[in-house]
Amino acid sequence: MRLVLASNNAKKLAELRALFADLPLELVAQGALGIAEADEPHATFVENALAKARHAARAAGGAAIADDSGLCVDALGGAPGVVSAHYAPVALPPGDREARRGVQDEANNARLLRELEGVADRRARFVSTLVALRHADDPEPLVAFGRWDGVVLDAPRGAGGFGYDPLLYIPELGATVAELDAATKNRASHRARAAAAMRELLRQAWHLG
Repeated sequence: MRLVLASNNAKKLAELRALFADLPLELVAQGALGIAEADEPHATFVENALAKARHAARAAGGAAIADDSGLCVDALGGAPGVVSAHYAPVALPPGDREARRGVQDEANNARLLRELEGVADRRARFVSTLVALRHADDPEPLVAFGRWDGVVLDAPRGAGGFGYDPLLYIPELGATVAELDAATKNRASHRARAAAAMRELLRQAWHLG
């Protein structure tokens, strides 16, 4: 079964392909089909994920899945939240998409550290919401959630991952997310937890696997 991922993030695509490897799915990024990214105007992860999945499903004429995820910091009232990917205003250079994403990530991390300067409570969590649809007007969207608790460090550590991975320290693993190997991250992450729940929903409701 082909499942269109409502994202053009190559690292997210790789993560989800690994997480759904045991299901009979062909996960294809929407960009490979010429589908533009959807607007994300909503205040919650679930609303944005549903909007993105509907957009991709309608454009592709079939099933789609979307992930809306981000970092929620207790001391900031849940910010950056749904605007995690674009938390800091920054002028992006022309050229390679991944290079542009790296510039944005660096600016986002710098803003987060400024916001938390002098703040003692640095508890935070990565949140992932996955929504899958059989078609754009599916009345029964599958919705799965995953949360990964940690604390925000006062300086980045590690070279792996993307986004806020170098700043979120996971106490039980003794490392930041950016210091984890891909296999460990795919077992423990917020997206892994959401994907595990989604796998069960796909098996039960869509009879996959």
